[in-house]
Amino acid sequence: MTASAASSASRPLIRESLRIAGEKVLRDRVIEVRHPYDGELIGTVPKATVLDVRQALKTARNFRSPLTRHGRYEILMKAGAIIASRRNDLARLITLESGLCLKDSQYEVGRASDVLLFAANLALVDDGQVFSCDLTAHGKNRKVYTLREPLQGVITAITPFNHPLNQVIHKVAPAVATNNRMVLKPSEKTPLTAYALADILYEAGLPPPMLSVLTGDPAEIADELLTSADVDLVTFTGGVSVGKHIAAKAVYKRQVLELGGNDPIIVLEDADVEEAATLAASGSYRNSGQRCTAVKRMLVQESVADRFVELLVEKTRAVKYGDPFDPTVDMGTVIDEASARRFETVVNEAVAGGARLLYGNVRRGALYSPTVLDQVTPDMTVVREETFGPVSPVIRFKTVEEAISIANGTAYGLSSSLCTNRIDLITHFVRELQMGSVNVREVPGYRLEMTPFGGIKDSGLGYKEGVQEAMKSYCNTKTYSLPW
Repeated sequence: MTASAASSASRPLIRESLRIAGEKVLRDRVIEVRHPYDGELIGTVPKATVLDVRQALKTARNFRSPLTRHGRYEILMKAGAIIASRRNDLARLITLESGLCLKDSQYEVGRASDVLLFAANLALVDDGQVFSCDLTAHGKNRKVYTLREPLQGVITAITPFNHPLNQVIHKVAPAVATNNRMVLKPSEKTPLTAYALADILYEAGLPPPMLSVLTGDPAEIADELLTSADVDLVTFTGGVSVGKHIAAKAVYKRQVLELGGNDPIIVLEDADVEEAATLAASGSYRNSGQRCTAVKRMLVQESVADRFVELLVEKTRAVKYGDPFDPTVDMGTVIDEASARRFETVVNEAVAGGARLLYGNVRRGALYSPTVLDQVTPDMTVVREETFGPVSPVIRFKTVEEAISIANGTAYGLSSSLCTNRIDLITHFVRELQMGSVNVREVPGYRLEMTPFGGIKDSGLGYKEGVQEAMKSYCNTKTYSLPW
């Protein structure tokens, strides 16, 4: 397989990441990976067949890990150290295949190290409980104990393009920590970093049967990953339509589905408007707006809306976008030209419907500018659906109850941001918002890598991710009792 790269520093890492021992890849069974900024071919990866999937699942199913808790801890910690030592190379690899700017890629590599640190330490925690049985008149002198065990079958993990390293490591690290076996299918748009991570884990001592990486056409191999009798759990992060297909297809298997969001920042009249505008801009443009928890709607009370919009435009103008390998650039491309065209289309549609374009809506290939819209109404596509890009639509509201109604008025329920200093309003919004998370005076996406994360409605089934919650999902709980 080939692996030409835009930078000589990245070529060895890409060659290493594409190594699959003993596999002969035919020319018509490869997927090309191109740099979104200029379309350059940066590598090819295998296009797996259904037989490849069956073999990977069978190999994983038949493997029983000999790793102790301490052994898993050591592997995860060593992998974290390797990632830290290769931070620049990994960041360049992420930028090559995703078009994200180096600032975002560097940040992502740092987050990945946090995930491994948390997973390593949680691998050492005794997760059992003890229940005394003589608590009632009907009890006995016994004790009931619980024990968490890895799943009998394999975990299928399917990850999206927007965080080529962090989305993958949030699936893989908890699997290693709980002694599970995983078959991973990364996005065919950004597969190179997943291969690099797998090689790092092998280098750190992970037995290869505990993690297989398969790349291929979802239309060809996804059903086998979902329906195989060798699979016990499917964990997926991505779009709603695919998530609902998985829910319908992977019958009688555990499912952890994180399906995106339409996250609002809500600015009330008592808020620090400067702080709110800073949070709004940061939350909207980081990672080129391609985050499930990016700010996708800006709900601002009318009395402070003019000042907020003025500051938002000022901060948006200051965002430098362009060549993602330019270290001074704040925002690179989106994943591909088709996505950029969609943003352009929904913004034009909003303007035609009465919204005011205050800045941006400039596109060149997959490069799309930070964009500000004012006077947006809740029925417009740009805010009714998830606009997965760097668009800042401002919706003005009069009352608190109107803000809550608008915030809850989409199919999504992932996360939110609230800008106010009033404790009575904070508690009111926390109770009333139909979201998995409410962050006060912070962006919707704020979290630790260990804290519970996930949404409701079309954002997910209510099951949480984050290292701790994922580890719970990846285990069977066994109880046993003894005389006492």
